[in-house]
Amino acid sequence: MMALGVFMAEQNHTNSAAETTLADSAAAEKRAMGWTHTARFLTTASQLDQLPPTELPEIAFVGRSNAGKSTAINTLTQQKRLAFASKTPGRTQHINLFELGPKLAANSLFADLPGYGYAAVARGAKLRWQKVMADYLDVRRSLLGVVLMIDSRLGFTDLDRQLMSFVGPRVGSGSVRLLVLLTKADKLNRSEAAAALVAAQAELAETTTDEADVRVALFSALKKSGVGDAAQVLHSWVHKT
Repeated sequence: MMALGVFMAEQNHTNSAAETTLADSAAAEKRAMGWTHTARFLTTASQLDQLPPTELPEIAFVGRSNAGKSTAINTLTQQKRLAFASKTPGRTQHINLFELGPKLAANSLFADLPGYGYAAVARGAKLRWQKVMADYLDVRRSLLGVVLMIDSRLGFTDLDRQLMSFVGPRVGSGSVRLLVLLTKADKLNRSEAAAALVAAQAELAETTTDEADVRVALFSALKKSGVGDAAQVLHSWVHKT
């Protein structure tokens, strides 16, 4: 009877610890989602020198024009039209900044960069925006992290690799963090999703170092999967939790 009593006590302790962990996780997700929900429009710029200088940590969202970037931002912030999701990919030609945190004491910024790679955009515009994005990712002093949107069905394309070459040195040095979201994951079955994760991790292993803060996750705006986890990653970057 004593042995059974010890076993039951240990089992109760294990259950209690698991419940505490789940409660802590739920609280952390709620805190992170509450923070992303505070996002509000600050300014827009068509050139790098038009962006306001800031001491606030900045997280940039980048990705191909059809990777679901604007939709992902709207889903993360729980706002339907914070980031303009055009029916014509490649239309947005500006860097849009959003403040987060208390209205009178913002603590961070989101930067929505133009989508890249859409065929209908004139070559001159493509080259101009390639230069703007390269310079932004290379020299923007307040840049804390980058969220790279990759269509989970396509994986890394040559354009995504080119973008990684812009920000790779800063990620590799540890000065900039990277979160790769494999979007539209609801289009994949379980084995395809697992394969997409493995392929993305292998791709990043070739371009970053062990010291780099790099994460990869499946994401679906439609199913709302991966949203809370992504919000917690971004929240931890800013609040150092």
